[in-house]
Amino acid sequence: MKIYDEKHIKNVAFVGAHNSGKTTLAETMLFEAGLINRRGTVEDKNTVADYHQIEQERETSIFATPLHTEWRNYKINIIDTPGLDDFIGEIASTMRVADSLVTVINAQQGVEVGTEIIWQYINKFSRPTLFVINQIDHPQANFDNSYNSIVNLVGNNAVKIQYPIVLDGAQCIADVLKMKVYKFKPEGGKPEKLEIPDSEKEMADHLHNELVEKAAENDEELMELYFDKGTLNEDEMRKGIQKGMLNHELFPVFCVSALNDMGTGRLMGFIDNVAPAAADLKPEQSLEGNEVFCKADQPTALFIFKTFHEPNLGQITFFKVKSGEIKQNDRLKNSRNGEMESLNQLFIMDGKKRHPVEKLTAGDIGATLKLKYTETNDTLSSPNKQITIKPIIFPQPRIRKAVEAENKKDEEKLNEVLKKIHSQDPTVVIKFSNELKQQILSCQGELHLATIDWTLKNVYGIKASFSQPRVAYRETIQRAATQSYKHKKQSGGSGQFGEVHLKIEPWYEGIEEPEGFNIRGKEEIDLKWGGKLVFYNCITGGVIDTRYLPAIMKGILEVMEEGPLTGSYARDIRVMVFDGKMHSVDSNDISFKIAGAHAFKAAFLDAKPKLLEPILDLEVKVPEELLGNVMTDLQSRRSIIMGMDSDGKHQIIKAKVPEAEMYKYSTSLRSQTQGRATFKTNFASFEAVPSNVQSELLQES
Repeated sequence: MKIYDEKHIKNVAFVGAHNSGKTTLAETMLFEAGLINRRGTVEDKNTVADYHQIEQERETSIFATPLHTEWRNYKINIIDTPGLDDFIGEIASTMRVADSLVTVINAQQGVEVGTEIIWQYINKFSRPTLFVINQIDHPQANFDNSYNSIVNLVGNNAVKIQYPIVLDGAQCIADVLKMKVYKFKPEGGKPEKLEIPDSEKEMADHLHNELVEKAAENDEELMELYFDKGTLNEDEMRKGIQKGMLNHELFPVFCVSALNDMGTGRLMGFIDNVAPAAADLKPEQSLEGNEVFCKADQPTALFIFKTFHEPNLGQITFFKVKSGEIKQNDRLKNSRNGEMESLNQLFIMDGKKRHPVEKLTAGDIGATLKLKYTETNDTLSSPNKQITIKPIIFPQPRIRKAVEAENKKDEEKLNEVLKKIHSQDPTVVIKFSNELKQQILSCQGELHLATIDWTLKNVYGIKASFSQPRVAYRETIQRAATQSYKHKKQSGGSGQFGEVHLKIEPWYEGIEEPEGFNIRGKEEIDLKWGGKLVFYNCITGGVIDTRYLPAIMKGILEVMEEGPLTGSYARDIRVMVFDGKMHSVDSNDISFKIAGAHAFKAAFLDAKPKLLEPILDLEVKVPEELLGNVMTDLQSRRSIIMGMDSDGKHQIIKAKVPEAEMYKYSTSLRSQTQGRATFKTNFASFEAVPSNVQSELLQES
């Protein structure tokens, strides 16, 4: 297979809403380039990109799939991405290695919710972007409305390169960069090239002049040429368009019918000639603070942007060569853990097909098998050069579920498989909570969860159940209480004896030292679950030997680890041990540990105990016209609105809401806003549970 240099490799990601036609467009490009002999369809379940069983069953893309074409001495690496934001992790990882983004728009729908969500990521990364309005030959297609929806999304920097027309009953595309019309047969394919007809001359000239102005705006030299000549030639326009794309200030708009192979060849030509290559982008900044240049003569650095686990093949690792070049059997160092990896096999991937290659150079995308120590976001680099590419920042999960195997014998296997799923998709977060005694799975939404469940059942043969996670409450006290406990046990030989008198009080930062006690020692313990235990030795007269005080404290801590009310962690309490008794023979550590635990538990229940619940900082970004529904729903969830900000056509609601009220919030918000709102949460604090809620929780407990 031919090796291309960094200036002749173009990496493009196809992004856009569900059913916009990304997979079909990728399939048609492969067909146009002669990489496949027959075009598959999503409905026939035989496209190159959607090759996974679950994608074929659901007739939708779920995984980001690398493909490639070779067109007019350029190599175009295409990554076909899902259109549903439940799989935003696949899109985020793809954007990280794409040089340009092709945003596909359904000509019947225009910009949809999925496109709006993806655009927020495009804008954040400022990746060069072009738009393709697809399905222009559909009876319900409306190119003008679709174009206007793009303008509403990105502003006036959207510029038409093409627009559709019909001549003599045939579907045509007018191209105002080349000032030609492409006339297609009903079956599509190679078009007939025509001059702009008189009926379209005025419109084409107007759009051509607009394109010239937009291209000139991005370069001072071009602007001077434009003022001198009053126009730019095609090469000069290409230069200005590319610069505008690199500055994220120009968004060319094309039109195609991917299903009927109309316009795809011209689109590939534009990607070849104009869309930026990796070498055109600014050098990356490594975590070490150095620039990483996309050149073959630089030290080798591979960035791992995706891993996939094939049950019968093992781990497939996808990477982009950020600098240098990689040859088969090269050994590289993982900058995260210092481990050496041998890349014994190198591939270019087209869906499930692997094409072996001996070398890949800067800017290219490839894959390898069975790396031992490497995961997504890792950097593999030359052993003598430490290079760490900045990692992908994945979006935080939006739903949480407790997960367990229906058959207890599968628990260990379930844990291993969930680790693989997380490795494959870092937006799936797996954590066992010792506090809740549950395995917690967090992901992007109900559809995301359904695909995980499908994978467990159909790929690994595990039936799992998903349920609402418990809430990590805390217990504390509201007043002082004094109690004592005598532990006495005699069963022949040495017995057990220990008596403890103690007082407990609420603790808070800045509290004054307790009065009325002869304080002989103090220990502050920062509890691993938050809050404090402050333990005072107030023993006088030696009624309890000092050596037994650690045992008393240990007994208290054991009770605090499983609080008397609901079994939740207790916090923010101070304890004064001021009296007791011991026996010269029968007293020992276990006796005082038991006595201390019982005395503390009795005092706790007598000190007006209170449940605390976790409160989250919630931020919801919602279109203005849908604000009312979201606000009403938040009020029903015991939330406190802290403020609001504007962001263009969106409102950002800031609120504090109990974690217990956030279960299924993602699904509810999506339903209320047709998926147009987004949210994020962070832990804020623990606050007292309302009395009526506490009563219900205690009854349940």
